[in-house]
Amino acid sequence: MKIKRQYFFLSGLVGLLVAFSGLFLNQSFSSSASQILLAQRPVTLTVSAAADLNYVFKEIGALWEKETGNKVTFNFGSTGQLAQQIERGAPVDLFAAANKSYIEDLDKEGLIVSDTKAVYGRGRITVWTREDSKLNPKDIRELTKPEYKRVAIANPDHAPYGIAAREAFQTVGIWDAIKPKLVLGENIAQTQQYAETGNVDVGIVALSLSVNRPGKWELIPENLHQPIDQMLAVVKKSKYQTQAREFAQYINGPTGRPLMKKYGFVLPEEKAN
Repeated sequence: MKIKRQYFFLSGLVGLLVAFSGLFLNQSFSSSASQILLAQRPVTLTVSAAADLNYVFKEIGALWEKETGNKVTFNFGSTGQLAQQIERGAPVDLFAAANKSYIEDLDKEGLIVSDTKAVYGRGRITVWTREDSKLNPKDIRELTKPEYKRVAIANPDHAPYGIAAREAFQTVGIWDAIKPKLVLGENIAQTQQYAETGNVDVGIVALSLSVNRPGKWELIPENLHQPIDQMLAVVKKSKYQTQAREFAQYINGPTGRPLMKKYGFVLPEEKAN
């Protein structure tokens, strides 16, 4: 009898172990299957991007959507403000900054996926006026003349293109003279808008917002300011890291790179003119 009891006890224990093993395997399979389905199902990415990318990223995004069936929603703005939003937990999948220092700072805070960091281009700044303007400056030193009453730049407190504009004015020694004339845009797109609407006489804006559009512009020598090396990375809290990685690679791939060049960006392996 004792042997029979032990037999039944062991049989029951084995049965329970088999049942729990089956349950665990089913759950593991279900979890893996869910991840596979999530990777295959069309998703909508949220991409926070510097305002100078407004035109080029919309073109790249439209092509990516057509090829993959996924969707992408852009949140354009000042790089510094977008970085703060990510720090506060904003639901962002991919961050494309106008200066790599912001990505590197977020990496130190553990907020982005480190191995996705990639420089995708170098930005340039221009001095820009409307086509119908009688003013046509060829050098930023001319902006100290009395006919230039209002000059727009992006806010250098949080906008990389504004920082570059301030550095250029400081390098040629006219920063103090130009400060009373300044009108600050929240980002480089708003700065461009101020110039396009005639609210200012001239704007220091991104080359990517100057090319392929009406207006007169002159490229500001790159040696007057620190390089505007632009970097992207996948945000660690993203629910769609696989798709975010794919879109990042698409930007830096054979489809995205020619469009970046079309809008005046210097590609990572190239040298500025």
